[in-house]
Amino acid sequence: MIVIPKFLSVVISTLVCSTLLVGCGHSNVTQPAQQPQPVGVLTVQPQNVELEAELSGRTSASTVAEIRPQVSGVVLQRLFTEGSDVKAGQALYRIDPATYRASFESAQANLAALRLKAERYKRLIAINAVGQQDYDDVVSALKQAEAVTSSARINLNYSHVISPVSGRIGKSTVTAGALVTANQSDALATVQQLDPIYVDVTRSNGEVLQLKHDLSSGAIKRTRSLAARVKLTLEDGSAYPFEGSLVFSDVTVDQRTGMVTLRALFPNPKHDLLPGMYVRAHLVEGENDKAILVPQDAISHDSKGQAVAMVVSRAGKAELRVVQTPRSVGNNWLVSSGLNPGDQLIIRGLQFVRSGVPVRPMPMQTSLASGLGE
Repeated sequence: MIVIPKFLSVVISTLVCSTLLVGCGHSNVTQPAQQPQPVGVLTVQPQNVELEAELSGRTSASTVAEIRPQVSGVVLQRLFTEGSDVKAGQALYRIDPATYRASFESAQANLAALRLKAERYKRLIAINAVGQQDYDDVVSALKQAEAVTSSARINLNYSHVISPVSGRIGKSTVTAGALVTANQSDALATVQQLDPIYVDVTRSNGEVLQLKHDLSSGAIKRTRSLAARVKLTLEDGSAYPFEGSLVFSDVTVDQRTGMVTLRALFPNPKHDLLPGMYVRAHLVEGENDKAILVPQDAISHDSKGQAVAMVVSRAGKAELRVVQTPRSVGNNWLVSSGLNPGDQLIIRGLQFVRSGVPVRPMPMQTSLASGLGE
Protein backbone atom coordinates (compact mmCIF):
# COMPACT_ATOMS: atom_id res chain seq x y z
CA MET A 1 0.00 0.00 0.00
CA ILE A 2 1.37 3.37 -1.09
CA VAL A 3 1.11 6.16 1.44
CA ILE A 4 0.76 9.72 0.02
CA PRO A 5 2.34 12.39 2.12
CA LYS A 6 -0.05 14.92 3.56
CA PHE A 7 1.39 17.91 1.76
CA LEU A 8 1.04 16.16 -1.68
CA SER A 9 -2.64 15.42 -1.05
CA VAL A 10 -3.24 19.09 -0.40
CA VAL A 11 -1.57 20.07 -3.67
CA ILE A 12 -3.58 17.55 -5.69
CA SER A 13 -6.84 18.71 -4.15
CA THR A 14 -6.00 22.31 -5.00
CA LEU A 15 -5.26 21.44 -8.69
CA VAL A 16 -8.51 19.49 -9.06
CA CYS A 17 -10.56 22.38 -7.71
CA SER A 18 -8.78 24.85 -9.99
CA THR A 19 -9.51 22.70 -13.04
CA LEU A 20 -13.16 22.45 -12.12
CA LEU A 21 -13.38 26.20 -11.62
CA VAL A 22 -11.78 26.88 -14.99
CA GLY A 23 -14.22 24.49 -16.67
CA CYS A 24 -17.13 26.16 -14.98
CA GLY A 25 -15.85 29.56 -16.03
CA HIS A 26 -15.73 28.50 -19.71
CA SER A 27 -19.32 27.36 -19.64
CA ASN A 28 -20.43 30.87 -18.67
CA VAL A 29 -18.53 32.73 -21.49
CA THR A 30 -20.91 34.38 -24.10
CA GLN A 31 -20.28 33.43 -27.74
CA PRO A 32 -19.47 36.49 -29.98
CA ALA A 33 -22.28 37.59 -32.37
CA GLN A 34 -21.98 36.48 -36.04
CA GLN A 35 -20.58 39.31 -38.14
CA PRO A 36 -22.58 40.30 -41.29
CA GLN A 37 -20.98 39.01 -44.47
CA PRO A 38 -20.14 41.82 -46.92
CA VAL A 39 -21.80 41.27 -50.31
CA GLY A 40 -22.05 43.28 -53.52
CA VAL A 41 -25.60 44.23 -54.42
CA LEU A 42 -27.41 45.76 -57.35
CA THR A 43 -30.61 47.70 -56.80
CA VAL A 44 -33.27 46.36 -59.15
CA GLN A 45 -34.69 49.05 -61.42
CA PRO A 46 -37.12 48.64 -64.36
CA GLN A 47 -35.95 49.91 -67.74
CA ASN A 48 -37.06 50.12 -71.36
CA VAL A 49 -35.71 47.21 -73.42
CA GLU A 50 -36.15 46.09 -77.01
CA LEU A 51 -36.94 42.39 -77.02
CA GLU A 52 -35.38 40.25 -79.71
CA ALA A 53 -35.87 36.69 -80.88
CA GLU A 54 -32.87 34.94 -82.44
CA LEU A 55 -33.89 32.63 -85.26
CA SER A 56 -31.93 30.61 -87.80
CA GLY A 57 -32.67 31.04 -91.48
CA ARG A 58 -31.51 30.98 -95.09
CA THR A 59 -31.17 33.67 -97.70
CA SER A 60 -33.06 33.54 -100.99
CA ALA A 61 -33.17 35.79 -104.04
CA SER A 62 -36.01 38.31 -104.09
CA THR A 63 -36.64 37.59 -107.80
CA VAL A 64 -35.77 34.41 -109.71
CA ALA A 65 -36.21 34.14 -113.50
CA GLU A 66 -35.53 30.86 -115.28
CA ILE A 67 -34.58 31.61 -118.87
CA ARG A 68 -36.29 29.39 -121.48
CA PRO A 69 -36.58 29.81 -125.25
CA GLN A 70 -39.96 30.73 -126.70
CA VAL A 71 -39.07 29.49 -130.19
CA SER A 72 -37.22 26.39 -131.39
CA GLY A 73 -33.91 26.42 -133.18
CA VAL A 74 -30.14 26.12 -132.96
CA VAL A 75 -28.29 28.40 -130.54
CA LEU A 76 -25.84 30.47 -132.56
CA GLN A 77 -24.31 32.50 -129.74
CA ARG A 78 -24.28 33.01 -125.99
CA LEU A 79 -24.21 36.75 -125.29
CA PHE A 80 -23.32 36.95 -121.59
CA THR A 81 -20.58 36.01 -119.15
CA GLU A 82 -21.57 33.43 -116.58
CA GLY A 83 -21.78 34.89 -113.08
CA SER A 84 -22.10 38.48 -114.31
CA ASP A 85 -24.83 41.04 -113.70
CA VAL A 86 -27.36 41.48 -116.51
CA LYS A 87 -30.05 44.08 -117.12
CA ALA A 88 -33.71 43.58 -117.89
CA GLY A 89 -34.12 43.41 -121.68
CA GLN A 90 -30.52 42.36 -122.29
CA ALA A 91 -30.06 39.66 -124.97
CA LEU A 92 -28.65 36.44 -123.53
CA TYR A 93 -28.77 33.97 -126.47
CA ARG A 94 -29.21 34.24 -130.24
CA ILE A 95 -31.16 31.44 -131.90
CA ASP A 96 -30.84 30.94 -135.68
CA PRO A 97 -33.44 33.42 -137.04
CA ALA A 98 -33.44 32.31 -140.71
CA THR A 99 -36.76 30.45 -140.62
CA TYR A 100 -38.48 33.15 -138.59
CA ARG A 101 -37.15 35.96 -140.79
CA ALA A 102 -38.47 34.20 -143.89
CA SER A 103 -41.88 33.75 -142.29
CA PHE A 104 -41.97 37.40 -141.31
CA GLU A 105 -40.99 38.64 -144.78
CA SER A 106 -43.62 36.37 -146.39
CA ALA A 107 -46.26 37.71 -144.03
CA GLN A 108 -45.20 41.27 -144.79
CA ALA A 109 -45.53 40.67 -148.57
CA ASN A 110 -48.98 39.15 -148.20
CA LEU A 111 -50.02 42.04 -145.96
CA ALA A 112 -48.86 44.61 -148.49
CA ALA A 113 -50.83 42.91 -151.30
CA LEU A 114 -54.00 42.81 -149.23
CA ARG A 115 -53.66 46.47 -148.28
CA LEU A 116 -53.52 47.43 -151.94
CA LYS A 117 -56.54 45.23 -152.69
CA ALA A 118 -58.45 46.70 -149.78
CA GLU A 119 -57.75 50.24 -151.07
CA ARG A 120 -59.02 49.33 -154.57
CA TYR A 121 -62.18 47.71 -153.17
CA LYS A 122 -62.81 50.76 -151.05
CA ARG A 123 -62.87 52.96 -154.13
CA LEU A 124 -64.93 50.48 -156.12
CA ILE A 125 -67.60 50.02 -153.45
CA ALA A 126 -68.06 53.77 -153.42
CA ILE A 127 -69.32 53.55 -157.03
CA ASN A 128 -71.07 50.19 -156.50
CA ALA A 129 -68.55 48.40 -158.74
CA VAL A 130 -68.14 45.55 -156.20
CA GLY A 131 -70.51 44.01 -153.75
CA GLN A 132 -70.47 44.70 -150.01
CA GLN A 133 -69.68 41.05 -149.26
CA ASP A 134 -66.57 41.15 -151.47
CA TYR A 135 -65.34 44.25 -149.72
CA ASP A 136 -65.99 42.76 -146.27
CA ASP A 137 -64.04 39.61 -147.23
CA VAL A 138 -61.04 41.70 -148.28
CA VAL A 139 -61.12 43.72 -145.06
CA SER A 140 -61.31 40.50 -143.00
CA ALA A 141 -58.39 38.98 -144.92
CA LEU A 142 -56.39 42.18 -144.33
CA LYS A 143 -56.92 42.00 -140.57
CA GLN A 144 -55.93 38.35 -140.53
CA ALA A 145 -52.77 39.15 -142.49
CA GLU A 146 -51.91 41.88 -139.98
CA ALA A 147 -52.23 39.35 -137.13
CA VAL A 148 -50.05 36.82 -138.97
CA THR A 149 -47.41 39.47 -139.64
CA SER A 150 -47.45 40.55 -135.98
CA SER A 151 -47.03 36.93 -134.86
CA ALA A 152 -44.17 36.41 -137.30
CA ARG A 153 -42.47 39.57 -136.02
CA ILE A 154 -42.78 38.34 -132.42
CA ASN A 155 -41.27 34.95 -133.28
CA LEU A 156 -38.41 36.68 -135.09
CA ASN A 157 -37.76 38.82 -132.03
CA TYR A 158 -37.88 35.70 -129.83
CA SER A 159 -34.83 34.41 -131.71
CA HIS A 160 -32.99 36.74 -129.33
CA VAL A 161 -33.57 35.32 -125.83
CA ILE A 162 -33.63 38.26 -123.43
CA SER A 163 -33.54 38.58 -119.64
CA PRO A 164 -36.92 39.60 -118.15
CA VAL A 165 -35.31 40.97 -114.97
CA SER A 166 -32.10 42.58 -113.77
CA GLY A 167 -29.86 40.46 -111.58
CA ARG A 168 -26.95 38.06 -111.50
CA ILE A 169 -26.97 35.22 -114.03
CA GLY A 170 -25.63 31.78 -113.24
CA LYS A 171 -24.06 29.15 -115.43
CA SER A 172 -25.41 28.33 -118.87
CA THR A 173 -26.79 24.84 -119.47
CA VAL A 174 -26.28 25.04 -123.26
CA THR A 175 -23.53 26.13 -125.62
CA ALA A 176 -23.50 27.42 -129.16
CA GLY A 177 -24.74 24.72 -131.53
CA ALA A 178 -27.28 23.26 -129.10
CA LEU A 179 -30.79 22.62 -130.35
CA VAL A 180 -33.45 24.13 -128.10
CA THR A 181 -37.23 23.92 -128.24
CA ALA A 182 -39.92 26.41 -127.35
CA ASN A 183 -40.90 26.39 -123.65
CA GLN A 184 -38.69 23.42 -122.86
CA SER A 185 -38.62 22.13 -119.28
CA ASP A 186 -34.88 22.71 -118.76
CA ALA A 187 -33.87 26.34 -118.25
CA LEU A 188 -31.01 27.74 -120.33
CA ALA A 189 -29.84 29.81 -117.35
CA THR A 190 -31.22 31.46 -114.20
CA VAL A 191 -31.16 35.15 -113.30
CA GLN A 192 -31.52 36.05 -109.61
CA GLN A 193 -32.05 39.50 -108.18
CA LEU A 194 -29.80 39.83 -105.11
CA ASP A 195 -30.53 43.40 -104.07
CA PRO A 196 -32.74 43.37 -102.11
CA ILE A 197 -32.59 39.80 -100.81
CA TYR A 198 -34.94 37.69 -98.68
CA VAL A 199 -34.12 35.92 -95.43
CA ASP A 200 -36.55 33.12 -94.54
CA VAL A 201 -36.68 32.01 -90.89
CA THR A 202 -38.95 29.66 -88.97
CA ARG A 203 -40.53 30.02 -85.56
CA SER A 204 -42.71 27.73 -83.50
CA ASN A 205 -46.42 28.44 -83.56
CA GLY A 206 -46.47 28.50 -79.75
CA GLU A 207 -43.98 31.37 -79.67
CA VAL A 208 -45.98 33.28 -82.26
CA LEU A 209 -49.15 32.87 -80.18
CA GLN A 210 -47.33 33.96 -77.00
CA LEU A 211 -46.01 37.05 -78.76
CA LYS A 212 -49.53 37.95 -79.93
CA HIS A 213 -50.81 37.48 -76.36
CA ASP A 214 -48.04 39.68 -74.91
CA LEU A 215 -48.73 42.40 -77.46
CA SER A 216 -52.49 42.33 -76.86
CA SER A 217 -52.09 42.34 -73.06
CA GLY A 218 -49.60 45.20 -73.12
CA ALA A 219 -46.74 43.17 -71.62
CA ILE A 220 -44.85 44.00 -74.81
CA LYS A 221 -45.39 47.17 -76.82
CA ARG A 222 -44.92 47.43 -80.54
CA THR A 223 -41.82 49.23 -81.75
CA ARG A 224 -42.14 52.73 -83.17
CA SER A 225 -41.50 51.50 -86.71
CA LEU A 226 -44.46 50.01 -88.57
CA ALA A 227 -42.55 46.93 -89.76
CA ALA A 228 -40.64 44.76 -87.31
CA ARG A 229 -36.90 45.36 -87.62
CA VAL A 230 -34.53 42.48 -88.23
CA LYS A 231 -30.75 42.27 -87.80
CA LEU A 232 -28.44 39.56 -89.09
CA THR A 233 -25.44 37.64 -87.84
CA LEU A 234 -23.49 35.84 -90.55
CA GLU A 235 -22.17 32.30 -90.37
CA ASP A 236 -18.69 33.49 -89.31
CA GLY A 237 -20.17 35.40 -86.37
CA SER A 238 -19.86 38.87 -87.90
CA ALA A 239 -22.76 41.31 -87.90
CA TYR A 240 -24.34 42.24 -91.23
CA PRO A 241 -24.13 46.05 -91.55
CA PHE A 242 -27.63 46.62 -92.94
CA GLU A 243 -30.93 46.26 -91.11
CA GLY A 244 -33.96 44.61 -92.71
CA SER A 245 -37.69 44.50 -92.06
CA LEU A 246 -40.26 41.75 -91.68
CA VAL A 247 -42.45 41.66 -94.79
CA PHE A 248 -44.28 38.33 -94.67
CA SER A 249 -45.64 35.75 -92.25
CA ASP A 250 -46.95 32.47 -93.59
CA VAL A 251 -50.63 31.73 -92.98
CA THR A 252 -50.05 27.99 -92.65
CA VAL A 253 -48.38 26.02 -89.85
CA ASP A 254 -46.18 23.14 -90.97
CA GLN A 255 -48.00 20.06 -89.64
CA ARG A 256 -44.76 18.07 -89.33
CA THR A 257 -42.76 20.61 -87.33
CA GLY A 258 -45.33 23.05 -85.92
CA MET A 259 -43.30 25.92 -87.34
CA VAL A 260 -44.35 29.11 -89.14
CA THR A 261 -42.20 30.69 -91.86
CA LEU A 262 -41.32 34.38 -91.55
CA ARG A 263 -39.68 36.40 -94.34
CA ALA A 264 -37.54 39.52 -93.98
CA LEU A 265 -36.22 41.80 -96.73
CA PHE A 266 -32.65 43.14 -96.57
CA PRO A 267 -30.71 45.60 -98.73
CA ASN A 268 -27.73 43.88 -100.34
CA PRO A 269 -25.87 46.56 -102.34
CA LYS A 270 -22.49 44.81 -102.24
CA HIS A 271 -23.94 41.33 -102.84
CA ASP A 272 -22.37 40.06 -99.61
CA LEU A 273 -25.42 37.86 -99.13
CA LEU A 274 -25.85 35.07 -101.65
CA PRO A 275 -28.85 32.74 -101.99
CA GLY A 276 -28.67 29.71 -99.72
CA MET A 277 -26.44 31.25 -97.01
CA TYR A 278 -27.08 30.27 -93.38
CA VAL A 279 -27.67 33.27 -91.09
CA ARG A 280 -28.95 34.09 -87.62
CA ALA A 281 -31.76 36.63 -87.67
CA HIS A 282 -32.48 38.86 -84.67
CA LEU A 283 -36.13 39.85 -84.86
CA VAL A 284 -37.07 42.92 -82.80
CA GLU A 285 -40.48 41.86 -81.47
CA GLY A 286 -41.36 44.90 -79.39
CA GLU A 287 -40.48 46.96 -76.33
CA ASN A 288 -40.89 46.28 -72.61
CA ASP A 289 -40.78 49.58 -70.73
CA LYS A 290 -40.85 47.85 -67.32
CA ALA A 291 -38.26 45.17 -67.95
CA ILE A 292 -36.18 43.88 -65.03
CA LEU A 293 -32.77 42.69 -66.18
CA VAL A 294 -30.24 40.95 -63.95
CA PRO A 295 -26.76 39.57 -64.70
CA GLN A 296 -26.84 35.91 -65.60
CA ASP A 297 -24.25 35.14 -62.90
CA ALA A 298 -26.73 36.27 -60.24
CA ILE A 299 -29.23 33.52 -61.17
CA SER A 300 -28.72 29.88 -60.18
CA HIS A 301 -30.97 26.84 -59.95
CA ASP A 302 -32.12 24.85 -56.95
CA SER A 303 -32.51 21.09 -56.63
CA LYS A 304 -35.94 21.30 -58.29
CA GLY A 305 -34.50 23.06 -61.32
CA GLN A 306 -36.15 26.38 -60.43
CA ALA A 307 -34.32 29.61 -61.16
CA VAL A 308 -33.43 31.36 -57.89
CA ALA A 309 -31.82 34.64 -56.87
CA MET A 310 -30.47 35.92 -53.54
CA VAL A 311 -31.65 39.30 -52.24
CA VAL A 312 -31.16 41.30 -49.04
CA SER A 313 -34.27 41.14 -46.85
CA ARG A 314 -35.58 44.02 -44.72
CA ALA A 315 -33.98 42.32 -41.73
CA GLY A 316 -30.59 42.59 -43.41
CA LYS A 317 -30.30 38.88 -44.12
CA ALA A 318 -29.84 36.90 -47.31
CA GLU A 319 -33.17 35.76 -48.72
CA LEU A 320 -33.68 33.18 -51.47
CA ARG A 321 -36.25 34.07 -54.15
CA VAL A 322 -37.71 31.86 -56.86
CA VAL A 323 -37.79 33.85 -60.11
CA GLN A 324 -39.07 33.40 -63.65
CA THR A 325 -36.60 34.05 -66.48
CA PRO A 326 -38.45 33.60 -69.80
CA ARG A 327 -35.58 34.81 -72.00
CA SER A 328 -32.09 36.23 -72.10
CA VAL A 329 -31.30 39.76 -73.28
CA GLY A 330 -27.64 40.00 -74.17
CA ASN A 331 -25.68 38.82 -71.13
CA ASN A 332 -28.63 39.34 -68.77
CA TRP A 333 -31.78 37.50 -67.82
CA LEU A 334 -35.17 39.12 -68.22
CA VAL A 335 -37.03 38.45 -64.96
CA SER A 336 -40.82 38.36 -65.28
CA SER A 337 -41.61 37.56 -61.63
CA GLY A 338 -39.87 37.09 -58.28
CA LEU A 339 -38.07 40.44 -58.14
CA ASN A 340 -39.52 43.88 -57.53
CA PRO A 341 -38.17 47.37 -58.20
CA GLY A 342 -35.98 48.46 -55.29
CA ASP A 343 -34.89 44.94 -54.30
CA GLN A 344 -31.21 44.63 -53.47
CA LEU A 345 -29.99 41.73 -55.59
CA ILE A 346 -26.80 40.04 -54.38
CA ILE A 347 -24.42 39.74 -57.34
CA ARG A 348 -21.05 39.39 -55.55
CA GLY A 349 -20.08 37.10 -52.67
CA LEU A 350 -22.84 34.58 -53.32
CA GLN A 351 -20.51 31.70 -52.51
CA PHE A 352 -20.11 32.98 -48.93
CA VAL A 353 -23.77 33.35 -47.97
CA ARG A 354 -26.84 31.22 -47.60
CA SER A 355 -30.46 32.05 -46.87
CA GLY A 356 -30.92 33.61 -43.40
CA VAL A 357 -27.30 34.71 -42.96
CA PRO A 358 -26.80 38.40 -41.98
CA VAL A 359 -25.19 40.38 -44.77
CA ARG A 360 -23.72 43.84 -45.22
CA PRO A 361 -24.78 45.14 -48.66
CA MET A 362 -22.24 47.09 -50.67
CA PRO A 363 -23.63 48.80 -53.82
CA MET A 364 -21.88 47.74 -57.01
CA GLN A 365 -21.18 50.06 -59.92
CA THR A 366 -22.31 48.01 -62.90
CA SER A 367 -24.15 48.71 -66.13
CA LEU A 368 -26.69 46.25 -67.42
CA ALA A 369 -26.63 48.05 -70.71
CA SER A 370 -23.17 46.65 -71.37
CA GLY A 371 -24.71 43.20 -71.60
CA LEU A 372 -27.28 44.17 -74.22
CA GLY A 373 -26.88 43.50 -77.89
CA GLU A 374 -26.06 46.46 -80.08
